[in-house]
Amino acid sequence: MAGSVPPGTQSRAGETAAVVGRRERKKLATRAAVRDAALRLSVRHGVENVTVEQIAAEADIALRTFFNHFPSKEDAVVAASAAGADAVIVAFRARPRTESVLQAIREAVLVVMDQSDAAGRDHIEALRLVRKAPSLVPHQLAILAVAEKALAEAIAERLDPHGDPAGTAVPPAGPIYPALCAAAAFAALRLVVDRWLDRATGPDDTPPLDALRAEIDQAITELAAGLDRPGAS
Repeated sequence: MAGSVPPGTQSRAGETAAVVGRRERKKLATRAAVRDAALRLSVRHGVENVTVEQIAAEADIALRTFFNHFPSKEDAVVAASAAGADAVIVAFRARPRTESVLQAIREAVLVVMDQSDAAGRDHIEALRLVRKAPSLVPHQLAILAVAEKALAEAIAERLDPHGDPAGTAVPPAGPIYPALCAAAAFAALRLVVDRWLDRATGPDDTPPLDALRAEIDQAITELAAGLDRPGAS
């Protein structure tokens, strides 16, 4: 019969998918192990005192495997920060469309920052290291550039009336709005987190999340109100 599947084809396809799935999971696990080792050693000894060879040994991988995942030790160290930015975008996409763009960004950030698991702690540790190690700044900025583009795409999709299953009317926005809003949001969040970490009383202290929420609320309020102000007369 036309269109019929030869016997055994479906099982072979399932086996192939399972193999690909295992390989991808193993690849992601190795990348996470390298990222964790780089962050752990850098927190312990300082970024400038850690080598790629030490990171590979700590992660129990070959040196070549390290470079299959990261081009440099700095990229491995800030990878936890990249994971945090990705989590914010995922959380933003999950927010209901009844929320405005800035409100959805606020809620997404709080969801991620409220996480008390290892990923959340690693994200904060990576941010601390960036503040102390200037060599990490260009790598952090590269991560933010990628994150801004991804958030801009998510914002554009959110504002697309054709993608709204509820048919909610969406206020018109100029073509530059998604990219401008994403850039402003991440710039504000970078400033907010810096101010929040400034409240730490020691190198291992994490300021209360209530202070972070207050800073985020203030920043989002300023963005929503508009940044233009009349000059003092």
